[in-house]
Amino acid sequence: MGARKPLAELLVREKLINAVQLEEAKKEQKQHGGRLGSALVKLGLVKDQQMTEFLSQQYGYPSINLEEFEPDPDAIKILSKNICEKHMVIPVSRSGNTLVVAFADPSDVFVRDDLMVISRCKIEVVVATEVAIQKAIEKYYLSPSTGSIQSIVTDLENSEDALTFNDANQAQALKGAGEADQAPIIQFVNLMLGEAIKLKASDIHIEPYEKRLRVRYRIDGNLYEKSQPPPGVGAALSSRIKIMCKLDISERRKPQDGRLKVKTAQGDDVDFRVSVLPTIFGEKIVMRILDKANLKLDMTKLGFENEELALFKNKLNEPQGMVLVTGPTGSGKTTTLYSALSSLNDPTLNISTAEDPIEFNLDGINQVQVMPDIGFDFATALRSFLRQDPDIILVGEIRDLETAEVAFKAASTGHLVLSTLHTNDAPATISRLLDMGIAGFLICTTVSLVVAQRLAGKICPNCKIEEKVSPEALLSVGIPESEIAGVKAFRGEGCTNCNGTGIKGRVALYELMTINNETRQVIMKAGTTVDIKEAAIRSGMKSLRQSAIVKFKQGVIPLEQVLYVTVKDSE
Repeated sequence: MGARKPLAELLVREKLINAVQLEEAKKEQKQHGGRLGSALVKLGLVKDQQMTEFLSQQYGYPSINLEEFEPDPDAIKILSKNICEKHMVIPVSRSGNTLVVAFADPSDVFVRDDLMVISRCKIEVVVATEVAIQKAIEKYYLSPSTGSIQSIVTDLENSEDALTFNDANQAQALKGAGEADQAPIIQFVNLMLGEAIKLKASDIHIEPYEKRLRVRYRIDGNLYEKSQPPPGVGAALSSRIKIMCKLDISERRKPQDGRLKVKTAQGDDVDFRVSVLPTIFGEKIVMRILDKANLKLDMTKLGFENEELALFKNKLNEPQGMVLVTGPTGSGKTTTLYSALSSLNDPTLNISTAEDPIEFNLDGINQVQVMPDIGFDFATALRSFLRQDPDIILVGEIRDLETAEVAFKAASTGHLVLSTLHTNDAPATISRLLDMGIAGFLICTTVSLVVAQRLAGKICPNCKIEEKVSPEALLSVGIPESEIAGVKAFRGEGCTNCNGTGIKGRVALYELMTINNETRQVIMKAGTTVDIKEAAIRSGMKSLRQSAIVKFKQGVIPLEQVLYVTVKDSE
């Protein structure tokens, strides 16, 4: 009954994909594993429902939409999570001695035979894609900590012990519970961390209020509420996280910072940077998730256009000078700099970084954690670097005149210096340096490139649809009237893949400003930020708004992201 020809050949024959798309999917499959159909769906080349219907036709079995059909809990219990993940199947219902199972590859008769033996049931086959089955497994099977977030919240609400923790007995109660790893608090924290990693969240926020306790995840730049544990467990939850971070659980009046490391089911290490802040109703905890698996060190995948990437690489390959990356917190500056260092990392070069904090460990690079509390700040670290025979130096942030002076000295004496500032755009960086007290001539002769960046939400490939946008709306964002006729607008309709938001993942928008003769003249005359920006645009600089418009025209981001992330150039 199963299709005999390879799936790739069938998809091309049916004109669902072309040869170029097939090669792209094969590269994705080779890099991340899984089946070819899964790679096609992840890349957005074929929609999940489209692939399901195709597989159904080819194999001759009925299809099932796992987003709309909820598997029977009794059926789920028949096959273990490990079996389902190994064979990419999931049981969906049971009737008497017949078990209906969704298969990603129903042509494998040996798997059906194995499931028949394991379940002691007759197996009835339905078809679903690997992506849909994987999501269903994650949704309906319990984690190793036993229980779902909601079931643990229910346990917490019904647990007298959990609700009566106090400062006197908290540590001992948590210690005893931790040994068995079965206390609701322990389970809740474990599940919360695991869920946040699976959802690719960047932060977890645990916020106590007078009558409630809120847990939110930041996903693709936006915060989403995920659960509300009973408010009485706030102190116990805080203590559990502090114990994991080796912080002082008895100190509830001062802020504390710590780190913890967890290992995922796939064996990957994920670091959490933890900040504890006392508030009027308890301690607010924010956990920044530092998952190296999500760190893009390939500069071609960050969001640079070809010309921008060529310019950036060209300036990185200069033997000396300063490259500055600017933007607000959370705009991806660290990822851009780490990608730059990764491209420069060579056994013939001595690369040192001063960071606060060190977010990821990079092999072959000397990373130094600055500690201002003991007087070891960025300026001190930089002075030490200059005695360590460096070729390339990264300064986490230029915060003051002292750090700026040492950084400029290093950049003007034969070293390549990379650093960051917090400014709104690239031209404002020059004004900020002038305000700090750096001489204009030193900026003109030392700074080779300023990169401003933002992160914009990408349209979910699973639910991407074309939408009609009025010419007036396109004009208002800055698209020239002559180009409007050829513009196609897209957005995400909302699906389970993107939590109903229409946004999945983020892409960087860049504004690259070189210091050329025209901008030098304005800087030497102590021109304003507006003067510098106008000179840079005349010299070919593409603003952040223009960069966003390019991504919008390419169908990468929706129109609202252009408005949300950038300001109009005339404003």
